[in-house]
Amino acid sequence: MEFIKQKQTIQNLSHISETSASDCLFNGMCFSSQSSFLGRFRHFVDIIDPRTLFISETRLKECVALLDHFKHGTLPPGTTDQQLWEAQKVKQAIIHPDTGQKIFMPFRMSGTDTFYYCVLLSVLQWLNQSHNACVNYANRNATKPTPTSRFIQGYLGAVTSAVSIAVGLNVLIEKSRTFNPATRLIIQRFVPFPAVASANICNVALMRHNELSEGIDVLDSNGNVVGSSRIAAKHALMETAFTRVVLPLPIFVLPPIIMAFLEKRPLLQAHRWLMLPVHSLVCLAVFGLSLPLAISLFPQMSEIQASHLEPEIAMATDCKVLTYNKGL
Repeated sequence: MEFIKQKQTIQNLSHISETSASDCLFNGMCFSSQSSFLGRFRHFVDIIDPRTLFISETRLKECVALLDHFKHGTLPPGTTDQQLWEAQKVKQAIIHPDTGQKIFMPFRMSGTDTFYYCVLLSVLQWLNQSHNACVNYANRNATKPTPTSRFIQGYLGAVTSAVSIAVGLNVLIEKSRTFNPATRLIIQRFVPFPAVASANICNVALMRHNELSEGIDVLDSNGNVVGSSRIAAKHALMETAFTRVVLPLPIFVLPPIIMAFLEKRPLLQAHRWLMLPVHSLVCLAVFGLSLPLAISLFPQMSEIQASHLEPEIAMATDCKVLTYNKGL
């Protein structure tokens, strides 16, 4: 019901006042309701649309200009609601909400799936974790600047710890051949997921550790900055880290089930050389599903009770609930 109401609001966007429409569009309103998991899922499927990787600089400027015209009530005659929402989609997929700068193409959420496929085929752990580190950094909360030295420290720590966990996993699996069958089965089936999840958590924590020390901006209901909170930063990192735990889960569960079915098909039985490319495509498809599922668990603009934050922040506003950019 809530989504239907919002859809009706969207359909009637051209009939409401410029001011109220601008408030909706520029306070983070999305085509789907962000208060439900399904709404966030639909929104992030839009945001990770790989077609946005090929948006030209000219097209991006047109979208930003159209939204600026809308904000100031100077829309060109004949502008449709669909054009406005398409412009919003392009801007949200490419422009960082805190800095207003373009996110480097390989590190956008819309590029994660595509570049993951390249990394998957290369089978290079350092490249995989380097890409993860850059994605985590590019989609962080950027309300506070990160010194270059801290970025380098975070990158080295993130990649080193994540690769060490991954390599240690491979060594453990190799050694499992010398164990009894029951122990070997447990190691091969249950160790990979917690190891990958741990590597992902380390990557997020170390690439965004500057937020924990500097804090992140929290906003009132009007979008004004109330203060900088380390507690909100902790919540943001915990929520993001949890999404990185959920992210690999479908990849560990679904491809073996799908491949067990496909391997029995006559095509793969007759052409065994197709196994690797088909398996890679299956993993790519599953990752394409698991990414929006994982990042939809929490809204990007998360809420927190003011009373749960630092006393000086709680006393600086009358708002009971404040928001912050969790990052992706």
